[in-house]
Amino acid sequence: MNIMRIGRAALAAAVLWGAASTGAGAVELSFWTWRQEDKAAYNELFADFTKAYPDITVTFESFPDENYPTIVSAALAAGHGGDVIHTHAYGWLEQFVKAGYFVPQDEATVPSLANMPADALIAGTYRADGRVYSLPFASQTLGLFINKDVFAKAGLTPPKTWDEFLAVGKALKDKGIIPLANGLGTSWFNEMFVAIFTNPFLGPDFVTDLTTGKATFKDPRYIAALGKLLELRDLMPPGYEGVDYTTAGQLFVTGRAAMLAGGSFDIATFRAQDPQLAMDFTAPPAPKAGAPGPVTKFFDGGYAVNAASPHREAALKLVNWMGTKQFGDRFSALLGNISPIKGVVIDDPLLAEVAALNQTAMPHINVVYFRFQKPTGSELLQGDITKMMADSMTPEQLGADLTAGIAKWYPPFQGR
Repeated sequence: MNIMRIGRAALAAAVLWGAASTGAGAVELSFWTWRQEDKAAYNELFADFTKAYPDITVTFESFPDENYPTIVSAALAAGHGGDVIHTHAYGWLEQFVKAGYFVPQDEATVPSLANMPADALIAGTYRADGRVYSLPFASQTLGLFINKDVFAKAGLTPPKTWDEFLAVGKALKDKGIIPLANGLGTSWFNEMFVAIFTNPFLGPDFVTDLTTGKATFKDPRYIAALGKLLELRDLMPPGYEGVDYTTAGQLFVTGRAAMLAGGSFDIATFRAQDPQLAMDFTAPPAPKAGAPGPVTKFFDGGYAVNAASPHREAALKLVNWMGTKQFGDRFSALLGNISPIKGVVIDDPLLAEVAALNQTAMPHINVVYFRFQKPTGSELLQGDITKMMADSMTPEQLGADLTAGIAKWYPPFQGR
């Protein structure tokens, strides 16, 4: 979508904004999101909300993910935009809060904040004032998808350790099966790929050292973990440099590949593509037998109220309802995502396994801690990892480049 088309989208949104009232005493709220694929589920959820609040209806408006920040920013700057905005978390959110576009939330206006765990609330909190501006909507887990039918036909057992992963990968390759579906053709996923396989080698102590300034990305632990990624190249598809994440998913779902490093956000997608798919979602390989092999977890975003909304009270009612167990139970059932709301019941066995893995998960380091200013850790890593995997950059050079880039705005890295 070019700039002219983005401008037209923002203009159309402004027109919709002006038509928000439906009659005396009745309010029509607009909900903006990048999740176009979730329309049917959200319409069911919003129908439930309207049963509880008959004078309030909600219209689902979705925009392309790649242009969503630009469209939202343009609309909000013009004093328009959805009444409730589906936000990404952490650094993405902060830029909009700093500009004054969102309403702060507390337990007086949004009582359901009390239903959220502390790490979820951090994802929607503005660091400068410590207040919540976006009610968390889902946690996402990064790990390893296993095609159980492929393994069964090959007579192999899914690996638990790194050495087993490499050995099983070779055995699969010898049978003409792509061991690991992933390529490097999708920038946003590349840093997730890195997190999935490096976190087990880094451990929580590294995260503590990194965020307290005791370590940088030049730390030998990080360099060694990056080096492990180079061992994966022989297990990836031919021409993996250009294989995007969508294609990788197809290789996995169709059984051409046995494993896929991916996110729990794709469980529902893969099931829709093949309802008979026998898959599992596991932790990535551990460094050695008996050592932990944690999955990676982050919070995907939340629900914010537009400060310019003419229907602020109604919008806050919607956001508060989206933090209730009633909403969370239905949300998880309809969308196959894990709600952060305390006490939510997860009936799906595979999703329940993911929730169990989350109990010992590690954070997605770049997303949670290093996306607050430019250049973000995400931007730096997404560009550099393809160079490292192509042998045009060493792990040491990547670690140094990541440290130097973040040091431009992160004091603990400066001069190191």
